[in-house]
Amino acid sequence: MGEGGCWPTMDLLRSEPMQLVQLIIPIESAYRTISYLGDLGLFQFKDLNAEKSPFQRTYAAQIKRCGEMARRLHFFREQMKKAGLSSSSRFRSNDIDLDNLEVKLGELEAELLEINANNEKLHHSYNELSEYKLVLQKAGEFFHSAQSSAAAQQRELEVQQTGEGSIDSPLLLEQEMTTDPSKQVKLGFVSGLVPREKSMAFEMILYRATRGNVFLKQAVVEHPVIDPVSGEKVEKNVFAIFYSGERAKSKILKICEAFGANRYPFADDLGKQFQTITEVSGRLSELKVTIDAGLLHRNNLLQTIGYEYEQWNLQVKKEKSIYHTLNMLSFDVTKKCLVGEGWCPVFATKQIQNALQQATFDSNSQVGAIFQVLHTKESPPTYFCTNKFTSSFQEIVDAYGVAKYQEANPGVYTIITFPFLFAVMFGDWGHGICLLLATLYFIVREKKFSSQKLGDIIEMTFGGRYVILMMALFSIYTGLIYNEFFSVPFELFGLSAYGCRDPSCSDASTVGLIKVWDTYPFGVDPKWHGSRSELPFLNSLKMKMSILLGVAQMNLGIALSYFNAKFFGDDLNIWYQFVPQIIFLNSLFGYLSLLIIVKWCTGSQADLYHVMIYMFLSPTDDLGENQLFIGQKFLQLVLLLLALVAVPWMLFPKPFLLKKQHEERHRGQSYALLHSIDDPFETEPHHDSHDHEEFEFSEVFVHQMIHTIEFVLGAVSNTASYLRLWALSSLGVVKCILRQGSTSSLGVQQCYCSYCWHHCIYICDCWCATSDGNPKCIPTCLATSLGRVPEQVLPGRWL
Repeated sequence: MGEGGCWPTMDLLRSEPMQLVQLIIPIESAYRTISYLGDLGLFQFKDLNAEKSPFQRTYAAQIKRCGEMARRLHFFREQMKKAGLSSSSRFRSNDIDLDNLEVKLGELEAELLEINANNEKLHHSYNELSEYKLVLQKAGEFFHSAQSSAAAQQRELEVQQTGEGSIDSPLLLEQEMTTDPSKQVKLGFVSGLVPREKSMAFEMILYRATRGNVFLKQAVVEHPVIDPVSGEKVEKNVFAIFYSGERAKSKILKICEAFGANRYPFADDLGKQFQTITEVSGRLSELKVTIDAGLLHRNNLLQTIGYEYEQWNLQVKKEKSIYHTLNMLSFDVTKKCLVGEGWCPVFATKQIQNALQQATFDSNSQVGAIFQVLHTKESPPTYFCTNKFTSSFQEIVDAYGVAKYQEANPGVYTIITFPFLFAVMFGDWGHGICLLLATLYFIVREKKFSSQKLGDIIEMTFGGRYVILMMALFSIYTGLIYNEFFSVPFELFGLSAYGCRDPSCSDASTVGLIKVWDTYPFGVDPKWHGSRSELPFLNSLKMKMSILLGVAQMNLGIALSYFNAKFFGDDLNIWYQFVPQIIFLNSLFGYLSLLIIVKWCTGSQADLYHVMIYMFLSPTDDLGENQLFIGQKFLQLVLLLLALVAVPWMLFPKPFLLKKQHEERHRGQSYALLHSIDDPFETEPHHDSHDHEEFEFSEVFVHQMIHTIEFVLGAVSNTASYLRLWALSSLGVVKCILRQGSTSSLGVQQCYCSYCWHHCIYICDCWCATSDGNPKCIPTCLATSLGRVPEQVLPGRWL
């Protein structure tokens, strides 16, 4: 697909005429030639080295270098994202050579990796010292509290010794306090931090492993601690384990290692503790300054990379694309020129030749490139010349399938049908105005947005700004037809056609309304909104309207198949595909559309569901009150027979006729001239690979059968699918009714509608029936702003 920059008159209905071109390019100018053709964007190369693997091609080493540079750029982008920095969207004009760029990217990567490694080591040391400081503080509290408790017990014993007591008491206390120094046992201890979620299991394993011969003391750290190993914030507890014996120590160390507990040394002397805390605090301050300086240097380096990142990234992608395209070219016999083949639009011949001449001049080549057109039977690629308005609609169509070469392009009709069907579902001119203002903001500032790097959502919205613009305009149009402004009706085109004839309720709008003025000129009469009959009336209207739109669009698709067959001169598809399809669709759903229009125009009470169902179940029965016009029964029989005949008409003739054409085309090819027996390949005509496909009747027949079944079932399912237009459009009405309520008393029995889309005229004249069955007047309508009005139906004039 193409976008903008198209020299010929843009014709979206048919793709641009294409031609197969052969280029013979000298090696010294090959790089610039491919670069200039890529900038032009109007040439599609064919791969002439398809049998070679990517590693066997000429420029595989250059592509590998570009891939390595792309990896480094990706690394830079991830580092900038982690640092909260963004790349500059402004491109600089100075280009850098690929070799110099490769060296520069390598140096920047090495410097950044070194900074990251040093920064990681500094952070690891800082986190370890932070944990060590916590251990010194919390474990120091353990020892301080233990010494305070021991001192208190000593004072208590001294008081008891000097106080009154038995004769034996001082002797026992003295024996308890004075022990032989040789019999004293010195306890060892281990301190550190353990994750809080593992602290309970840690304690249980310690007691089981040592059989209770340890004393564990834990203290909760208030704030999460950055673990030196993982670098994540973890809630931890400071612990101190007191033990006796080397075996117990060995078990404790293994358990600490198993539970990921970080151990730190601790001195039991208070003076050494204070000195250690002072040293650790000083080292933390120094590390903090060093880390901040390293981060500042890293951010400055990333900012420098960010200024050039977009240009470097674009250049690397461009270089890789150029060498990838060069790998699609083959060498000639002399190994001095590259031969390439590709497709280009006919209108771009002059531009491509100018690009070839410019590349020859800029590369100082003595020999110019040769441009020659080849004649082939291959099917050319499809190229539509689009602009910024039509490109979004064309992309929507291409998402479902690209049209074949010179086929009718559905994108032309999608410009109208896609936003219009959206508006049928979400028609509200209040929301449409909001959507229009938001879209106009993007359109007015499109030059600024197009030069900036946008987020995913904003970029998607900006790319489809003209699609949203059409949606907004059609939403305003259908919203005026539905007479909905944020689900609130307005009398924009005059007064309502209905009013109260009784002078005592001249201002009433809830009950007793009859038609007193001409039909509301445009859209739904505002009195319908809020009435009890609002939902049945609008449901019936929108449901029938959805079917009409759906059948019309399906007929448009079938009509396009006729234009394609006529354009390519394919009479087989006209008579055995287009004709039976148009007959089948309109015999059933075209007839349903006719019944809807006739019912609107005549005000008949016929049940269309009954008519369509019994058209198949009992086609010969009388229609009774469901008859809409004279001769309807005979017409239904004829249409039913046509629909039944259309199915085998689509299925059987085409495969057999294709088989007959194939046999006639290849009937004389098995004969050869007598003088060519020795060299049977001499007179073999040159065919493209596409002409060697064998004709398999079974495959053709199965293919035709699948298409026939798909069309028959799709005609039914697609018609039902168009009812989503009614379903989604009714959501707003249902919510409005649930919010406001409805207190009117009568419903719609008959509806007379005349609808004209092209002239923007919508006329609706609705009837109701009294108890005796005679047509009377409009049903009652609710207005929540008024007080209570007696529920009654005033006598209406006969219509």
